[in-house]
Amino acid sequence: FVDPLAGPVPMPSMALVLAHPGFWLGHPDSGVDPLAVLHGGQSLILFAPIPVDGKVASSTRITGLIDKGPGKAALIITQTELVDAAGACFARLDRTTFIRNGGGFGGDDAASPPVPPPLPPPAPDGEPDGVIDLPTLPQQALYYRLNGDLNPLHSDPQVAAKAGFDQPILHGLCIMGVITHALLRQLDYRTDRLQSVSLRFAAPVMPGETIRTEIWANGAFRARVAERGTVVADQGYFTTFGYG
Repeated sequence: FVDPLAGPVPMPSMALVLAHPGFWLGHPDSGVDPLAVLHGGQSLILFAPIPVDGKVASSTRITGLIDKGPGKAALIITQTELVDAAGACFARLDRTTFIRNGGGFGGDDAASPPVPPPLPPPAPDGEPDGVIDLPTLPQQALYYRLNGDLNPLHSDPQVAAKAGFDQPILHGLCIMGVITHALLRQLDYRTDRLQSVSLRFAAPVMPGETIRTEIWANGAFRARVAERGTVVADQGYFTTFGYG
């Protein structure tokens, strides 16, 4: 994964940041308060291996605006498609963005979203079949910003305080990248096997904390901060090519 003489072999989670559109909701024209933006959920599905060279392009469209009512949240549903140099789509990303106090604008009702929800993932049953701890670095969010997501919530202590956090928090996609790493370790790093990953972000992770991913044989998973025991990602589900 890091030695060009032995690969290169791209991590499947790289699709989460390739041709990243940046923090477009932070632009004044969006009409959204950037301090109110939180990452609610994310899914990744791979249709083909990630190209190891050449150019890729992404296109993102809004597929749903859900209004939970005045004084409540709004949800922005987006879908991103990634294509290779030949124009073939090799990955799709579906994202739910949570806008605190963004409701009341007259959008689709939360009880009847414009797109039927997918079938619920299997629930964790009994003790996990695998538990994998992966630490993050205190400067992890600063490194992660190099992918193009410049939301100051993840770098500026004053902005984080205004948003109600004691310190800058880790990016949602960074958390998902660490979790995907854990899933790959459970699969003996067989990148050709991982087909899709989806999850809901349940609580923030602070840079420097350890993410503990609990994995079940039916494809369910959840993650918690090992130091605090707090569940930070739930409703997790991954699928593999061929079997499982």
